[in-house]
Amino acid sequence: MKYLLPAIVAASLALTIGSCSQSTDQPDPKPENGSRGSRTLEYVTTVSFLTVQGDTISTIEAALADDDKERSQGLMDVQNLPASKGMLFIFDENKPRSFWMANTPLPLDIIFVNANKEIVRIHHSTQPFSEKNLTSSQPAQYVIEVNAGYCVSHDIQEGMKVAL
Repeated sequence: MKYLLPAIVAASLALTIGSCSQSTDQPDPKPENGSRGSRTLEYVTTVSFLTVQGDTISTIEAALADDDKERSQGLMDVQNLPASKGMLFIFDENKPRSFWMANTPLPLDIIFVNANKEIVRIHHSTQPFSEKNLTSSQPAQYVIEVNAGYCVSHDIQEGMKVAL
């Protein structure tokens, strides 16, 4: 009997503390779908895709990633990318590049562009959240990310040019 009373007090205290550990008016730190939330982009530049002859095929508005922090973040945690939007990555040097889709919930077309603004490699319909390295195979100074299927639907191919 002398051990029963402390056990009851301890159980009551544990229930009281446990019921107060999460306030109902605080937001859940992780959304139900398991994502880390959504980012909103600011589209500040345009990118045009050109035929070999220089005729414009299509133009997108693009968010700009021109420093290390923005390039590292890319389209991570972006839940919605409108059809005529994308992201332009600008690097200081023309050299082989490698991208991956970690924390990127949208399938994308990833377009590698060299210093002469020629498309050297396109990875079509990349897999969301993949850690597979997607390489340029050739030197690239720019990378453009658009929704998966954009290149096929606009007949954008390797060897074509872009205007930035």
